[in-house]
Amino acid sequence: MAEFIQILISGLSAGSIYALAAVGFTLLWQASQTINFAQGEFVMLPAFFVLALTVKLGLPLPLAIILAIFLSVLLLGAVFKKLVVEPMIQHGTLPLVIATIALGLLLKEGVKEFYSPLGQPFPSLFPQDVLSVFGAAVSIPDIANFVIAMGTIIGLQLFLARTRTGRCMQATAQNPDVAQILGVDIKKMVLYTFLINGALAAIASVLITPIYLAKFSNGEVLGLVAFIAAIVGGFNQIRGALVGGLLIGVIDNLSAGYVSAEYRQAVPMLLLIFVILVRPQGLLGTSEGRAV
Repeated sequence: MAEFIQILISGLSAGSIYALAAVGFTLLWQASQTINFAQGEFVMLPAFFVLALTVKLGLPLPLAIILAIFLSVLLLGAVFKKLVVEPMIQHGTLPLVIATIALGLLLKEGVKEFYSPLGQPFPSLFPQDVLSVFGAAVSIPDIANFVIAMGTIIGLQLFLARTRTGRCMQATAQNPDVAQILGVDIKKMVLYTFLINGALAAIASVLITPIYLAKFSNGEVLGLVAFIAAIVGGFNQIRGALVGGLLIGVIDNLSAGYVSAEYRQAVPMLLLIFVILVRPQGLLGTSEGRAV
């Protein structure tokens, strides 16, 4: 029982971080019909911002994290929207998808070339002590990661539901034409969505990199898992992305602990296939009718 609790909490911790990246997928799709296949690299890159600021410039870790989040919001939010999404979205979804795939490759190879092809140790944000939870030894970083990731997602939900700006963003996502008639600045609301995605990617990066080291290839797995989590939970629902991320994190850890670690990367794909066959709109998603 103690081992099961330990694996479960560790899975929830990892799953909550996957959910941060999955929520970014969902937000961009809702706001601008953008599918960002560079999302994994967006999660990978902020860790190298932190390393460059701490190792190269000698800044303290807290200040480096704040600056890295700011850079992520600017570069992965505003600049990404201006230079990649806006020129490509007018040509349709497929060219934009191809552009984001190319951007992901560029970011990955850029980090490999200009920083290092080797995995870099990343400073831990929390003490490496363990706590006893119902007899199970649970690490403080696992608990802290889960609390921070869930707190971020809950805070985002409250912002969207209880603030004027958040409600305008939801209106833009649901029906931009009607929102514009009602006086909503839809361009500004879409920009806010991209900025939020940049911040979510940075937070996920800072939380997950101490576990996996800072590697240029991290985005490959993180992007795939986040995309699958968004589809499994429901691509048009933030709470669906949250459920999908947590579910994949837990199932992944359970399969590694009780089945085989060699096949753990196949588990998300099997879950994706099952959900698509049984409930194509995702566990918590809603069907979107389209006129033909």
